[in-house]
Amino acid sequence: MPESIMGRQIVCPQCRQDSAVRVQAQSPREFVASLLWRVPFQCQQCDHRFLARRVSLPSDSQLTDRREYMRIPVKLSLSFSGGRVRGEGTVLDMSLGGCIIQSETHVRVDDIFYLEIILAKDEPPVEAAAIVRSVSTRGIAFKFLRRAQEDKRLTAFIQTRSGSAALSPSKIPQSVLAE
Repeated sequence: MPESIMGRQIVCPQCRQDSAVRVQAQSPREFVASLLWRVPFQCQQCDHRFLARRVSLPSDSQLTDRREYMRIPVKLSLSFSGGRVRGEGTVLDMSLGGCIIQSETHVRVDDIFYLEIILAKDEPPVEAAAIVRSVSTRGIAFKFLRRAQEDKRLTAFIQTRSGSAALSPSKIPQSVLAE
């Protein structure tokens, strides 16, 4: 879910969208900055990472939630293939970074598949290459190999479902923009 500081959305300084989420520190610079009350964020629209001021101590959920993209619950049909494996299933949730599906097909972690996700009955499926990140009772977790932002239909679908509205830079107060 997009973050806010003192009730104001964190806005990406690169694309001016209010869809930034807090992420774990990855570089030495981000680790040091987090000690100085500045934390890393990543924009779900343009994938830009940046630092913003933290005004309070992080909650437990902020410390344990490692997702870089907001997940959208969905129920979509898909088919997938890779090597000798072909399968069908249902997408349970989706983000710009990947999706979780239910399927009877047996797959292994690190297998690479070509996914065809049906967003609407009257449109061709969205095609994406993905790698299996985990397999559990909840389902198969795929990570898209190419940024989903490159697929305009998939990005528009996720933005519509998440309620993420584009803001024009002129409507954003300067005090809300990250440094």
